[in-house]
Formats: sequence, C-alpha cells, structure tokens
Amino acid sequence: MESETLQTLDADAAAEVQQILAAASDHDLCSLRALLRTHSANVQDPTNGYTPLHAAIAGADPSQKEQQRNGVVNGGNVDAESGEEANEAEAAVQTLKLLLQNGAIWNDLNRDDETPGCLALRLGLPNLYNIMVDAGVRAEILLSRLNEYEQLRDDDIEEPADLEAPTNHNTASSSPPATSTAPSGALENTTDSSSATPEPQPPNQPTYLSSSLSFHPDRILDSSANSVMMSWETSLMSRTAALLAPSPGLRILNIGHGMGIIDAEFQRTSPSTHHIVEAHPSVLARMREQGWYDKPNVVVHEGRWQDVLPRLIESEEEEEDGGGEANLFDAIYFDTFAEPYTALRAFFEDFVIGLLDEGGKWGFFNGLGADRPVCYDVYAKVVELDLFEAGFEVEWTNVEVPDLEERGEWEGVRRPYWMLKEYRLPVARFMG
Repeated sequence: MESETLQTLDADAAAEVQQILAAASDHDLCSLRALLRTHSANVQDPTNGYTPLHAAIAGADPSQKEQQRNGVVNGGNVDAESGEEANEAEAAVQTLKLLLQNGAIWNDLNRDDETPGCLALRLGLPNLYNIMVDAGVRAEILLSRLNEYEQLRDDDIEEPADLEAPTNHNTASSSPPATSTAPSGALENTTDSSSATPEPQPPNQPTYLSSSLSFHPDRILDSSANSVMMSWETSLMSRTAALLAPSPGLRILNIGHGMGIIDAEFQRTSPSTHHIVEAHPSVLARMREQGWYDKPNVVVHEGRWQDVLPRLIESEEEEEDGGGEANLFDAIYFDTFAEPYTALRAFFEDFVIGLLDEGGKWGFFNGLGADRPVCYDVYAKVVELDLFEAGFEVEWTNVEVPDLEERGEWEGVRRPYWMLKEYRLPVARFMG
C-alpha cells in the first residue's frame, strides 16, 4: 500500500512538472502564475533537463513559429502576422520575468550543457538573451553582497571563511551557487545528478604556490596539468601592452609574470621603470635565469601582491613626506593565477587608487566566465559596475580569438580556460 502511494505521489509530481513546463513553453501567464503560487520555478524535465526558463525560450524559437505559421497561414494578412509576432515576443519576455521573479535560477544547465541564456543565443533571440544576462548580473551582485556579509559575520566570530571558489586566470565559474526564492514546500528540481562525473576544479592559490611547475615552449603547467599560462595569449598581451603603454618612457607595474609575455611586450616600449610582482618560486628562478633581474630598468618584487603592494604604497608615502619621487605608475597590469574575482576586486578597490598616477591606465586578463558567452557577458557587466563603484571607467576592445580546440591547444591540459571566439580587452582609468 505504501509503495502504491509513493508511486502515485511520483506520478503526480511528474505531471505537475510537465504542467509548469508546458505553461512556460506556451507563455501561458495565467496558468503559470497560478502554478507558481504553490510550486517552485526550479523544476526540470527529466528527459532533456529543461527548466521553465529553457522551456519559455524554446517556446519562442522563431523557426518553430515559422513552421507553425506555414502550416496554418497561406497568404494571410502581413500586418496581422506582424502584430501576432510582437504579441508572442512580449509574452515570452513576460514569461521569463515572471519565472525570474519567482526564483528561477539563471544558469541551470540542461542535458545539452546549455544555460537558458546559451539556448537563447543559439536560437537567435537577443531580447531573451539580454534578459538572462541581466538576471545573471543581479544574481552575481546579490551573491557577492551576501558573501561580504558572511565574511563580516565570520570575522566577528573569528572563523575563517572561504568566500568564493578559486579560479583559473581570474575566470569566474559559469555555475556559481545560486539562491532561490521559491515558495516553501515547492516542487524541487527532479533531475538526478548523483551519477554525473564532477568537473575538474581549478587549484587554490596556496596549492598553486607550493606546486612544481613544468615549463614548455608554449605553456606553463602546474603539477596537476592545469595551464598557468599559454603562448596563444601573446596576441592579447601585445594588444594590451600597446593600449596601456602607447609611448616610451612610461612607469609600468605588472602583477604576475608567468611566461613573461606581457613583460616582454612592455620592454619593447622602453619604459623608464618596470616593476614586476611574482610569487611562485619556480617562475622567479626562471626569471633570474632569463636575466630579468639584471635589466637596468626592471625591479622584481618577490612575493604575493597582497604583501608587496602595501610596501610599495608605504614607501611611496615616505618618499612624498621626504620630498622624493613616489612609486606611481602610468600603466598597471594584473594577471594572477588561482585567485577568485574577489581578489581582482580587492586589487582595484584597495591598491590601484594608491599606485596609478593621474591620467594613467590599467588592465587585467579578462577570463571571467570564459567558458560560455552568457557568463562572459554577465561578468563583464558585473566588473564594470564594480569598477564604476570604485571610481573607474572602462573601455572594452574586442579581439578575435582563433578556435583553440581545433588547433589542439588544450591537448595535455586538464581544464580549458577559454572557449570563446572573442576576447573583451579592458582598459580602465580614473573617472573624469
């Protein structure tokens, strides 16, 4: 008897999931609104993994709509058809907004490894894609603020907090933790992920700094075959150096030497002084072998930037008090490994303001969310908002990136850190 009851409950739950998905796909706002009063917006089809957001976007697929019209309308009124399209597009927009207002998670994946935004981009639905990007921005900002609150609370009780998963080349994950505002007792996600193979996670910085590195002509790998830096980035570094240091005789600060790609580019501009901050012992040893310590205009700072930069600012203040020359820079670049976005944000909120001279420019390796376009767009907006809040304006330059997988760049690499066709190169400066 108990088994029959459980089977009945499972059947009822599955039926309710399909009702929610069907209402979302049909953009039936009245039915969907009623269902969401007692059910979660975060359910999934067990077959294709569609969430209601996926279903709503798939329901707006222009190719399917065109097939439906061709099957029904032949030589109909063009104005009427145009008005119907506009109504359908608006219904899709309102459906997404309703689902998001009810706690739908912006970056849940379906069976094809697509977020709702990925699906909208593939189907050529820019309005719906932009809604998903904006939803991602709101969610990430909220998550960031909640993490800051947790840090303050944990500091009060003197317990360490791991606020954010570490990232490769400051690359934010496309699937961060998300919060749901679904009603209590709501029908939850029904997809079984217990058998899924976990993706390899990037290292944290303490692990990286204590690991052994292998140096190759086209890459640096850590002991777990994570790519620290690769030569395919040379075109990006060259363009970055040209934008940050367009003339000779500038004062340059670079955080993170790696393969030395951007430092070599900076040297070609004949800077008046060139400071390099590097933390990994193996990279420092290689720098000494390659003669970086002997260059007349280069100063190598050994250690983590969190430890080095306060000393630079402190010595700058002492120089100013004594009438000497301060440690101010015309160009600053930031490219560290195995640190989260919160580290980059702390860098520009707490240190750039004390190191960048008026009229100077700074940039960073922009690998935030680089595993899929929707995440890249989300994090570009997040960082732009954070930069604005810190007093910076940023200009983006799009740089084409070849198909790295087709070129075999990821062979022997544990975790690809770039999957996009374009790199969005940031150059920031003080506002005003």
